[in-house]
Amino acid sequence: MLVSSKDLLLDAQKHGYAVGAFNTNNLEITHAILRAAQANRAPVLVQISAGALKYAGIEFLPMIVAKEAKLVDVPVAIHLDHGPSFDSVVQCLRAGFTSVMRDASKLPFDENVAEVVKVVEASHAVGVPVEAELGKIGGTEEHVVVSEREASMTDPDEAAKFVDASGCDFLAVAIGNAHGFYKGDPKLDFDRLAEIRERVSVPLVLHGASGIPDEQIGKAVRRGITKINIDTEIRHAFATAVRAYLAENPEQIDPRKILAPAMQAMQAVVEHKIEIFGSVGRA
Repeated sequence: MLVSSKDLLLDAQKHGYAVGAFNTNNLEITHAILRAAQANRAPVLVQISAGALKYAGIEFLPMIVAKEAKLVDVPVAIHLDHGPSFDSVVQCLRAGFTSVMRDASKLPFDENVAEVVKVVEASHAVGVPVEAELGKIGGTEEHVVVSEREASMTDPDEAAKFVDASGCDFLAVAIGNAHGFYKGDPKLDFDRLAEIRERVSVPLVLHGASGIPDEQIGKAVRRGITKINIDTEIRHAFATAVRAYLAENPEQIDPRKILAPAMQAMQAVVEHKIEIFGSVGRA
C-alpha cells in the first residue's frame, strides 16, 4: 500500500527501530525491494534519485514503484533522494512521490534553511513530508560529491536550530557516515548522535549506510536513527550476480535468465538490512 513516510518514521521513532530506505533504478530493483518487504512484513521507503529519474524517466519509474506498492499489503513510501533543487521536488510531487528530500547541505546554514523552507511550504500543502540534511556527508553518490576535506559533522545545537527554522520533518545527519563503500573501517560518532537526538524532536536519518558493520547499525538505531539509506550494497549485489551468471553462461542472451539471479541477490541484501534495522513484522 502506498503511504506517506511520516507515519512510518514516527512509529519507528516511538518503538525504537529503523525503516529501510532502498534506492531503485529499474523494475528489477523495485521487485527485489518490495518482495523483501512483503516477505518480512516490513515498511519500506523506495528511494529514487535525480540520476535514476534521468535514467529511467520521471514518467515511468515512479509509476512502476507506485503500481507495485499498491499490489503489496505492507506500507511503502516513494521518496525523492537528494533532491538537488526546488524545481526537482515540485516535479516529483506532481509525479506522485509521497516523501521528498531537499539536499541543500552544501550551502551555508541560512541558505540551507531558506531552501528547505520553500520545499516544506510546497510539500506540506499537498501532505508530503520533507527530509533535509545538515552537515556534509563524505563520499560520492549520483550528483552528490563531497571530499574528505569538505566533509563535516552535524553540530547538535545547529541541528536543533535548523529543524526549528526550516520546519523539516526528518533530518539527515553527518556522524562519520559516507556515501559509497568506505575506505577503511567506518567509525560513527555515537556520542554526537546521542546529543543530536537529545536536542532534535524529528526522526533522524543515516545516509551512506552501505558497508557499515551490523553492530554499528544496531547501535545507531538504539541511539535514535529511524531511517537508513541503502544503495551501494544493492548495486554491488546486482553487478556481482550478473557477472557470476554470465561467467558460467557466456552464451546466454535472455535478459530474464540473466537478471533473475540478480533480483534474488538484491532481495537477500534488503532482507538482511530489514532484519538488522529491527523492522521485521512492523508492517
